[in-house]
Amino acid sequence: MEPKVFFHRIIVFVLLIAVASLAIHPASAQKKEIVWSADEKPIAEQIHGLRGLADDVRAGTTKDLALKIRKLPASENKLRLAEGLAGLSTEGDFGHDTLQEVATTLAETLRERPVPWEELKHSGAGGTASSTRAPAYPYVELASLVRYEHVEAPLINVSNDEQFRAAMAGLEEDDRKREHPDFALKDLSGKSWTFAELRGKVVLLNFWATWCPPCRKEMPDLETLYERFGSKGFVVLGVSDEDAKKVEPFIRDRKISFPVLLDPGRKANEMLVVEGIPKSFVYDRDGKLVAQSIDMRTQKQFLEMLGKAGLE
Repeated sequence: MEPKVFFHRIIVFVLLIAVASLAIHPASAQKKEIVWSADEKPIAEQIHGLRGLADDVRAGTTKDLALKIRKLPASENKLRLAEGLAGLSTEGDFGHDTLQEVATTLAETLRERPVPWEELKHSGAGGTASSTRAPAYPYVELASLVRYEHVEAPLINVSNDEQFRAAMAGLEEDDRKREHPDFALKDLSGKSWTFAELRGKVVLLNFWATWCPPCRKEMPDLETLYERFGSKGFVVLGVSDEDAKKVEPFIRDRKISFPVLLDPGRKANEMLVVEGIPKSFVYDRDGKLVAQSIDMRTQKQFLEMLGKAGLE
């Protein structure tokens, strides 16, 4: 996936792996090398290792890291660590308390060291240039935690923070765009699928990619749920923007039976404002969006989402 938001998370994670430079914006990595302090480096290394931990251990480690980051002095590195942890904290079910600590750490870090608005450049007719401003990514990350993971953002008085409010408004607008998808995509066998034709069924749209570790981790649970509820009018549609030559052997090797749709022009991705994967949307039998996830979900979490569509 190419979008700016997902690239931002990739940059954060890859540079944490390097434990040498971690940049909020790609350009900053080119300008200077980031040097971790003696207190920061072990935290960066632990964040790098989170995906290798068992889920129960990962939950406790994530919470502990949030508390450790909070004790660091205000700095760019502290914000980088807080944001990097936030980007990994939603990959599964690590508990509301853990997510709350992560959100509190990010909010407090932004209060200590506010980030300027991001300037977006545009090219107009006749070669004229203009610019608009958008909330800096850490505020979008915090807003996503608040809106979709139902945590609070204390210590920053976010209700009065202009960037946070703009980020929340942007997410609300994105959700309105997702309410009535009107896609027409073909699956790996060449069959065409449209959302309108699925009225009367519970539909779970899952955007994923073969190279995405969290996507691969949740796929067996999606297959299990598809087998369990398929006879009750439940449809899982995987959506990938990759080439069929990559997707087909991947699906075959893992014995995935739910339909996988190809989105080579990324029209469905853009229509549903998918800027990071995995991402899932659940629609009830009337075609109403009733639940969504901003990252990987466990089978238990998927069941909770399906419950909102009337599947038990």
